[in-house]
Amino acid sequence: MQTLQFYFEHQPNSHRIAVLTLSIIIFWNTENIIALNFDYRKWRHALTNSFFTLTDAPVQFLLGIVLAYSTAWVTSHQWGLIYELPIKSTFYQFIVAFIALDFLEYVYHVLMHKVKRLWMCHLVHHSDRVVDTSTVLREHPFETAIRLTFLVLWVFVTGAGFWMVLARQFIQVISNVFAHANFRLPEKIDRMIGTVLITPNLHHVHHHYQQPYTDSNYGDVLSIWDHIFGTFRRLEASKVVFGVDTCMDTRENAVFKQLLIIPFSGYRSPLEQTQTPAAVGQEQYEGLYQEEPPTPTAITA
Repeated sequence: MQTLQFYFEHQPNSHRIAVLTLSIIIFWNTENIIALNFDYRKWRHALTNSFFTLTDAPVQFLLGIVLAYSTAWVTSHQWGLIYELPIKSTFYQFIVAFIALDFLEYVYHVLMHKVKRLWMCHLVHHSDRVVDTSTVLREHPFETAIRLTFLVLWVFVTGAGFWMVLARQFIQVISNVFAHANFRLPEKIDRMIGTVLITPNLHHVHHHYQQPYTDSNYGDVLSIWDHIFGTFRRLEASKVVFGVDTCMDTRENAVFKQLLIIPFSGYRSPLEQTQTPAAVGQEQYEGLYQEEPPTPTAITA
């Protein structure tokens, strides 16, 4: 355990980037073999989503410094949950911190859906009409700032040290890329794994374009919180349509500069939305992700 602790305390940023890149490569190529949907321009879609790495990088750098100082402070002052419990083992402290951080990420995710102004930032991620491994990159810089600010708060709550946060992020990156992959696990396997972990089958339901499914399966790495708090749902792949019913126009949700201004627009109530996936005209969709106009079942999870 000390070896792992030493590694995560001294690992270069390039290692985390390598884990993200390798995860995307592995699941990207898996999608090429067993994807649920081949009917879109995958490289163009990925390019649109990858632009967010450029806008997010400065935010991650600045708040990453704040995060580093915060973890150093809680460690030196032995502040937080793991220091209040009678646990001396570093390994068990990490397990407690991991579970606590995962629960708090669940709380964060619920808040991003329930608080209107926060939702307008998170809407950028959910507006993707084709969910695949590149969707994990699709995060508005405002949401990046909000997410990392909450993470700093969670560090003070849990007492997680720098190496614990980084070790969890390694697992989190792989889990998140996997959850967004454009394929599904066999149903029997998914029902076993999905009891504890978030899978593509479960996260695709979360990306369904209509309520109540959009507000379900909030889990980050673990799915147990959705089981406990009643937000767990399943939906057949043939019935899932990716996107959000208030943002179905691909002239908006497939164009990077339009995505950047979504948080500045007014809140969109689902009750005021009458457009369905089939109502999106060919002139709005052609030349972006697909060759043909979509139908309600053209984009499925």
